[in-house]
Amino acid sequence: MSIKKHNLVPKHTLLTDKQKEKLLADLHVTIKELPKIRLSDSAIQPLEAKSNDIIKISRESRSAGNSVYYRIVIE
Repeated sequence: MSIKKHNLVPKHTLLTDKQKEKLLADLHVTIKELPKIRLSDSAIQPLEAKSNDIIKISRESRSAGNSVYYRIVIE
């Protein structure tokens, strides 16, 4: 079974370079200020991410609705 299909694993999406630049500008942060996610994390394996990519994580919740988080990929 793929980990991405498990109902407790939130949706992970790899941002394009253009989306990455826009995100950093909109949030007024540098790449070093983002929380980190390891390249070895099984949730991002299918995305074929590399170091310094940004992953968008969308979590659904009955009480909070949709929450979006961003992580920078590290080795």
